[in-house]
Formats: sequence, C-alpha cells, structure tokens
Amino acid sequence: MLNKLDDFPIHQTAEPLAHPHTSDINAYDRTWFNGYTADGSYYFAIGMAIYPHRGVLDCAFSVLERGGRQHCFYASRRAPCERTEMQVGPFRLEVIEPMRRARIVLDDNERGIACDLTFSARTAPIQEARQTLWSGSRRVMDATRFDQFGRWSGTIRSPDGTIKVDDSVCIGTKDRSWGVRSFGAPTPNIAPTGLRTTFFLWAPLVWEDQITHAIFFDGANGEAFTREGFVAPYYGAESAIPGIDDPRLQRMATARHRVDYIPGTRLARSAEIDLVEHSGAVRTISLEPLLKFQMKGLGYGHPVWGHGLWQGELAISGESFDPMTLDPLATENVHVQQVVRATDGSRIGTGVLEQVLFGPYLPSGFTEFLDGAK
Repeated sequence: MLNKLDDFPIHQTAEPLAHPHTSDINAYDRTWFNGYTADGSYYFAIGMAIYPHRGVLDCAFSVLERGGRQHCFYASRRAPCERTEMQVGPFRLEVIEPMRRARIVLDDNERGIACDLTFSARTAPIQEARQTLWSGSRRVMDATRFDQFGRWSGTIRSPDGTIKVDDSVCIGTKDRSWGVRSFGAPTPNIAPTGLRTTFFLWAPLVWEDQITHAIFFDGANGEAFTREGFVAPYYGAESAIPGIDDPRLQRMATARHRVDYIPGTRLARSAEIDLVEHSGAVRTISLEPLLKFQMKGLGYGHPVWGHGLWQGELAISGESFDPMTLDPLATENVHVQQVVRATDGSRIGTGVLEQVLFGPYLPSGFTEFLDGAK
C-alpha cells in the first residue's frame, strides 16, 4: 500500500510507509499542542493521532477560561492511507514549515467550538529519551517524543465567546510522539498481570530567555524508569532558531521531583523540581498551580472518546463541564495539566505541570489504585 510520502527517501524498513515496523495493534503517531497565558486566564489544547492497525484517525480540541467551563470537541474517522491527510470533518492540521510553524483550523460546527490558530516555534525540537514501559513480559509502551516551545496567534470561539490569541502573551508546547502505547479497547482474553502503577510527571516551563523541561516515569516505590531534565535557549523569533539541533541545549545529569497533594485527591497543591547538572549543581524550581485542565477533554481516559476507539466512518461529538466540580478521584479525571507559576529564587517563569498517577505510590503514601492524599 503506497502513499505520497513513498516518493521521498525517508524509508526505515523495506515496507512502504503505510506499513508500521511493528504489528502491535497499539502502534500510533501523535501530534499534540497546548497554549496558555502566564496569568492562567485561559488554556487550550489540541491532539491528533493515527492508529494504523486500528484503522482510526482521531482528534480533539478543548478550551478553558478561568472560572468557566471546559469546552471539548471530539472527532474520529477511518484512517486515510495518505499520512499527509490530517483532517477529520471540520478539523485540520497544516504543517506550514516542519519544526517551525503549524496551523490548526476547526471550522464552525454543531458543537459551537471553532478556532484558527498558528503555532510559531521559539526553540529547536528537544528529543526525549526513548520511553519503554513493561507490564510483566509485555511491552506496553515503546515510544519516541520530541517537544518544541513556541507562541500562538489567532482566534478561538466557544459558547463563552471569542478569545483573541495574541502571540505576545500566549505561549505553548508542541509534542510529537510515535511508537507503541496502550490505547483504545483493552486486549481481550489475556491473563491479568495485577495492579500496575502509572506515575507520570511532565513540566515544560518558559522563562524570559530560556526553557526548562523535566519528565518523570516512576514505579510504585519511586524508582525511576525515566528521569530527564533540559535547559535550552528561548529565541525571540523563528528565524533565530539555529536549526534542528541546538548546540546550546543542555541535558541535565538527572532530575528530581517533590509533589505536595491536595488532601483527598491526587492533584498537586504545589511541587518542586530539581535540575541536577553534571557538575552536581542543583537548580530547584517551585511550581504554584493557577488553572486546572482535564485531559479527558482531549480523549485521555475518556470513557467514550478515548484514543483509537472505532467510532464509525466519521463521527463528531463534544461536551462541556466545570472542571472544579468533578470528582478528582474518578478514573477519567485523574489525568490533568495545571498552568503553573514557576520560581527558582531569582527568576519567574510559567508553564504546565502534567500529572497522571494510578496505583500505589510509596513516596506519597498512596497504597491503593485510587486513594487520596492523607
């Protein structure tokens, strides 16, 4: 099965590009963005992914203004052969210049949510380490991801009105990942492997002239499966970015985290991240949450619009809810991003703290699948 990209010298196997290197049903290729202001007045996020062996291409857009309701658009279709065909109903993603500029358009539709947004990069792409997680003898995640920081311009329309997105105040992160990750309906007729802890913490932060980034996957006892930290320049314009590889990117020796949870929940009340240089020097960053965004608004853990689920040849839906009134320990509500104010003693930055924690986690005193903090 050929597609247009087969005309380029980019093949990694002897197969056409429409054929992933693995037959794992959970193979995927995802583009994800967020956008927000430093004062936490609004936050929006965008996701689109193809699941070649599930035959699904799905997308979502969700926006939240402080004190208001979170509005969500979901859409799904049969996956096209052409990987450059990144459109689901009224939603489309346009790569204007790879790793520099992208446009996301959601035309007017029956859900009452629309946008026309342009993402302009301000850093080179930052490749995270390959992420591999196991459940018994089964590899449930084997993925590569890169992140890129930038600014947004355009407009968003929702039932609450219009947001004029100004690139002088709206910053955000682009996240591209691909490989294998558990999605969709669970694999049937396999032996249970027991309770497995999922701990994920992700903190992309923007400072005046640099970004910091930290990512953590932990086991139930706090053991580090993935633990990375980065510091990189934050440029004033796309044209100032030196290229795909930025020679000024600094990879830390390691990173550490400390999270203080709101009692009765698994939601961060505050957090600290240590970036540890190879010299042993430590930069401690304190995080103060300003705004909570539910990731189910992009399909993460959604009971109906979860990722990679077959919804039909073309299906569109949506919903609105108040994130402050949801049960924080309901399974679909645990995965969140919070807009945060960051300080390190002398500087002030802004960014997001993404949190997912299911199962026992000894460092925080969690002993059950979803018990709250004491």
